[in-house]
Amino acid sequence: MKSYVKFETPKEVSEKALQAIEMARDTGKIRKGTNEVTKAIDSGSAQLVVIAEDVDPEEIVMHLPMLCEEKNIPFVYVPTKQDLGKAAGIQRNCASIAIVEAGNAEGMIKEVVSKVGKKETEVKAKEEKVEKPEEKKEKPKKEKKVKEEKVEKKASEKKPEKKEKKE
Repeated sequence: MKSYVKFETPKEVSEKALQAIEMARDTGKIRKGTNEVTKAIDSGSAQLVVIAEDVDPEEIVMHLPMLCEEKNIPFVYVPTKQDLGKAAGIQRNCASIAIVEAGNAEGMIKEVVSKVGKKETEVKAKEEKVEKPEEKKEKPKKEKKVKEEKVEKKASEKKPEKKEKKE
């Protein structure tokens, strides 16, 4: 399993996700390719993100799961780029796809999200037990404030001395 794959997607769920892509392609709107998917996630317009598990180099799609978690957008994995490209109706392999407008695939997307949502919350709970990034981020901010205050004190101490010398 690749490093960016955060959980194992059951075969039935990945097949439903591919079917949802096909339906959304015909009746809704999809975004193909990692750049377009990233834009859809950033704008919050993605309803479901589908990522291939066999992407090489991994760095191409490594940021997508984290972005999806930040924006609370559900994501799922499928085994191959080839399957993803076929579902999108293109002749090439595709690393990732975002469903932007569901069209007739709305029910299928909800089904995929409900099955994957449970696993996602389990994974998040495990990650939170291992490390708490919020605590790490807060400490440096406090240290910076203390340093800034010290610099301000030194600056204010120097200013009156200069005035005394001028008089």
